[in-house]
Amino acid sequence: MTLFEQTLHRYLTHLYGHRGGEVTRRIKQHLEYYRNARERGESQDGTPVARVTSTPADAPLWSEKDQWVISYGDSIVQGDTAPLTVLSDFLRARLGDCISGVHVLPFFPWSSDDGFSVIHYREVNPALGDWSHIRELASHFDLMGDLVLNHVSRESLWFVDYLTGSLPGRDFFIEVDPETDVSQVTRPRSSPLLVPVATRRGTRHLWATFSDDQIDLNFENPDVLLEFVGILLFYLLQGIRIIRLDAVAFLWKRLGTNCIHLPETHTVVRLLRAIVDEIAPGTLLITETNVPHAENISYFGLDRLAPGAPERASAADEAHMVYQFALPPLLLHTLTRGETATMQAWLASLPPLPDNCTYLNFTASHDGIGVRPLEGLLPDHERDALLELMHRFGGFVSMRSNPDGTDTAYEINITWFEAMRGTRRGPDPWQIARFLCSQAIMLTLQGIPALYIHTLTGSLNDHEGVERSGRLRSINRHRWSLDELDLLLESPTTPTHDIFFALQEFLRQRRIEPCFHPAAAQQVLATPDNLLAINRGPLEDGRTLLALFNVTDQPAPLGDGGSELAQALDAHQWRLLADATPWTPENALPPYAVRWLVSDGG
Repeated sequence: MTLFEQTLHRYLTHLYGHRGGEVTRRIKQHLEYYRNARERGESQDGTPVARVTSTPADAPLWSEKDQWVISYGDSIVQGDTAPLTVLSDFLRARLGDCISGVHVLPFFPWSSDDGFSVIHYREVNPALGDWSHIRELASHFDLMGDLVLNHVSRESLWFVDYLTGSLPGRDFFIEVDPETDVSQVTRPRSSPLLVPVATRRGTRHLWATFSDDQIDLNFENPDVLLEFVGILLFYLLQGIRIIRLDAVAFLWKRLGTNCIHLPETHTVVRLLRAIVDEIAPGTLLITETNVPHAENISYFGLDRLAPGAPERASAADEAHMVYQFALPPLLLHTLTRGETATMQAWLASLPPLPDNCTYLNFTASHDGIGVRPLEGLLPDHERDALLELMHRFGGFVSMRSNPDGTDTAYEINITWFEAMRGTRRGPDPWQIARFLCSQAIMLTLQGIPALYIHTLTGSLNDHEGVERSGRLRSINRHRWSLDELDLLLESPTTPTHDIFFALQEFLRQRRIEPCFHPAAAQQVLATPDNLLAINRGPLEDGRTLLALFNVTDQPAPLGDGGSELAQALDAHQWRLLADATPWTPENALPPYAVRWLVSDGG
């Protein structure tokens, strides 16, 4: 056996014991099908294959030019034009090479949760377009697609199979006696974990982590894993380069445990990583795990799993990327509280990134702003004050269930622009400046930045959307008419215009600065609470970048000659990144000011 085959066999034996050999053989068949489809130029059902240039195994995975946008396929619409075409045309016309990639949120037929309850994984929702539109997007941008592998819609054919007792879906779900104690299970929602389902065999209770329309799949059945390996390979054939593993932390269940981050879950991620590294080098896996930071970064694969897991590798061998989930709520606290001590302490605590691993940095997404990542970082009274402030700014708070039967906050539902409406003292005139400061901080940090479409457009809270859908997350999922959006962008008196073009300029500057490479070192400098100072570099040639931020509505003195920041400012001749002109030292930064300073060293 080749080294790759040995790796597959080791992982699959951990998952399925003596059946591992048979599952290995069937996965090899999937891989052979992939190679043949790539050679033929079409998949087995006749679907064309994207034209993708082979990437050498040792090619760089990313650079400072990597900057992404997150959007639904129909976040922008125009008449009868396929929304995926509208999105592609808008991004190319308005942002061009300022961005390198786009995450199109689930574009499959779905029944709830705005796409995350998938009916058919190999189809494109006809209301958005078809696979040709996906391939067109992939020809212009690095395309991220969702592999929604924890659960499936009740309207899927697999679930119909289950109800009728037919293969293959008959054994794809997890039946649990309703009297079973499941209080230990970690929950992201307050809905019941077990949902009753009427079948030909009578009422059965099925595991449903997220909702009664999102029924969890049983990965103890190797046929489920094999289905998703086939789906993954199909996505690669359609030009999707970045695979987002949705809700992956909950994948494997074992009663008597908390059923999150189990060793088998990590092994499934490692298996998928081994497959994409073998069959499509340059493909990136990113895990979506909205949990405290230490748990989140375990998906780089450097921690040791529980007894019985296969031997760990000496280097990162799971996800290439994890979402930096602690960043949005910490930034929200920093900018509304006007203090950087908490952010400084967190940044200073981040461990060095493993080779070929990085963070996805963001402030807002299609989901809310997670609260769990604040655990251990922010005192309860500060967290509660933040939640109350978001209520005052028109937002909501979603809850989750605890093992003791109580509910606690899970996420804040609000647009990022509205969240920047003011400080703990209330609304003020600094909303746009505060908003842009928050984005500049995110864009500075080590990793790859991603901007949600409604961050780019400075969208307001969509309360009408919440009323129509009955879902709190709809507050941040407005659907723009292209004509309306164009009008706002072309009017120099609108916040949409000011925000979009300011962010465009940040992106333009960032993509040509090598100190923003995801692998460039990061150091946070000690500063007073009203300032944040981040050093990126130095690079091998001595080039370094210093980013300064005032997080308050008052001028922020840059400190005396004995401070760490003052020493850094005195150590180099600094230039403004924006236009390369020499920086004239300032006694104080204006409210919410951003300074990106660069030096060639010496």
